[in-house]
Amino acid sequence: MSDKIESRLQETRRFSPSKKFSDSAKIKNVDDYKALYKQSIEDPEAFWREQTRDLVFRAPFTKFSEWTLPHAKFFVGAKLNLTESCLDRHLTTDVRNRAAIIWEGEPGETRTLTYFELHREVVRLSAALTDHGVKAGDRIAIYMGMVPEAVVAMLACARLGATHSVVFGGFSSEALRDRINDCQAKVLITQDGAWRRGNVVPLKKLADAAVAHTPSIERVVVFSRMGNDACPVTMTEGRDIWWSDLLSHPASEASLKNARSPEAFDAEHPLFILYTSGSTGKPKGVLHSTAGYLAGAHVTAKYIFDLKPTDLYWCTADIGWVTGHSYIVYGPLSNGASCLLYEGAPNAPDPGRFWKIIERHGVTVLYTAPTAIRAFIRWGNEWPAKYDLSSLRLLGSVGEPINPEAWMWYRNIIGQERCPIVDTWWQTETGAVMLTTMPGAHATKPGSTGLPFFGVDIDVVKDRGESCGANEGGKLIIRKPWPSMARTLYGDDARFHEAYWSQMPGVYFTGDGARRDEDGYFWVVGRIDDVLNVAGHRIGTAEIESALVSHPAVAEAAAVGKPDELKGQALVVFVTLKGGIKGDDAMKKSLGEHIDKEIGKFARPDQVRFADALPKTRSGKIMRRLLRDVAAGVAETRGDTSTLEDLSVLATLRGDEE
Repeated sequence: MSDKIESRLQETRRFSPSKKFSDSAKIKNVDDYKALYKQSIEDPEAFWREQTRDLVFRAPFTKFSEWTLPHAKFFVGAKLNLTESCLDRHLTTDVRNRAAIIWEGEPGETRTLTYFELHREVVRLSAALTDHGVKAGDRIAIYMGMVPEAVVAMLACARLGATHSVVFGGFSSEALRDRINDCQAKVLITQDGAWRRGNVVPLKKLADAAVAHTPSIERVVVFSRMGNDACPVTMTEGRDIWWSDLLSHPASEASLKNARSPEAFDAEHPLFILYTSGSTGKPKGVLHSTAGYLAGAHVTAKYIFDLKPTDLYWCTADIGWVTGHSYIVYGPLSNGASCLLYEGAPNAPDPGRFWKIIERHGVTVLYTAPTAIRAFIRWGNEWPAKYDLSSLRLLGSVGEPINPEAWMWYRNIIGQERCPIVDTWWQTETGAVMLTTMPGAHATKPGSTGLPFFGVDIDVVKDRGESCGANEGGKLIIRKPWPSMARTLYGDDARFHEAYWSQMPGVYFTGDGARRDEDGYFWVVGRIDDVLNVAGHRIGTAEIESALVSHPAVAEAAAVGKPDELKGQALVVFVTLKGGIKGDDAMKKSLGEHIDKEIGKFARPDQVRFADALPKTRSGKIMRRLLRDVAAGVAETRGDTSTLEDLSVLATLRGDEE
């Protein structure tokens, strides 16, 4: 059998940035991009030295990189305190009084923290934590909602050299417990509760259930978001302390001095651990170091979002995911950007909430997920039509492949045909964006993640490692280490080697399938695990799903394979229809014919199942592993489900008649 992954969907539409946008962009044309990319590959030391010139290093690096795969070091010999690049350096410039964070709570209240105010809060918390025994090398768990204090907590840890592990505030107590125990966190920072779709998420109550089984936790710091009437909590004497009480006691003179003039750490000092679920077994603790990660987040944020002093930038990801780390906190703040932070859901109290926020605050750059975009489509064009979106100048997509029709809706309805779209591909493990377009330089193609970012030596290869030809699908790999890459999996170096560096010796295997077209643009077709063998053809689920979603009746779709005695693998698709459209035999026939036309008769589904909702992670990714179990008739959920947003979706799918 061929080891190629086929790619049948072809996209001919192209959209170039306007001359007005290009003229003011940091990368103005393709030649500028090519020159910088060439330098980043052929002379990476010179490239990164120049591109990190505005970051604060107490001691410069003596050697740019050294590696013995799978391990790599970057900025060898450099010393820095990362928070000086995100905060202190701005205090002597006109950024000092610029809004660092503009926050809106789900009920509608707002707060603003300038860079001066954010710096002050980080110093206060750093000093207070020092007085409570936190020191460099300790692990600190953060289990909070989308409040400014979550950013303060992350930066305070970084300032002290304590490795933070942010746990998404939608996780269960069991998931929190497992993550704390894996990294042996010393302190947990949480809050009483958070708003989500008008309901209170009792974070402290969930934290208490976790901490009952986490012997490493010595102190629990609790921020009061809700107030005791809305969310009463139990405080354990000697262990728990309110955030406000922690900061109200004057810090010791030594701790304040250390917080104001923090220690500089080695470039490879561990900055954070972020847990990402594997297909089975316990979550993986992805460990990122300091200088290389900061460099990647800083440079990608600057160029991909073309950040300007007048921008209000909004990344809609949660702080608990790597997107929140890189593109809410470290990337934008190191560039002096103003960031919007929103606490709640996109449909609270109604499906117009995002567009109301954009109008209210004048958001200029929006970075969101394809899953959210497809939800907006399903809710109807009348919602964005109610609001003035003219402040937007740039749109971004992140999280999974975006199907061309969702991309076009995003461009036409939200961007009103004037905003470039930067679709981005990257992973928790890569730390920063690997594939994208430069908004002022490149024409964009709906559904394509674009071209390699600076310093990224990326390729599409066959099973034996040779490069694929144009439009020939294969495995997406990265040939050389890069500064923002994960350094290991915390406490499990063998798993790090096995998961990423063993399948193709000498290169990083992303786990994704992709193709590269004749212009060099990359098209990610989904996880290799999700590549289906359909009638002897190997095709990614993203291709089938994209074809389905291009049908005018379909809002969202997921394709999986199930065992079949005759074929080996049968194709099952789960489809969510747009509002008011009936899922019947006529619609199944229509969808089959549509697949025939878009891909070929060989890809016609063996079974079409209509669903009101699909099982997703809390970051919005469809959990196809669980759908495979449903399609195969597996009665019990297998593997890690801690990231699943709503278990009732699975129960409904299992209860539906086929």
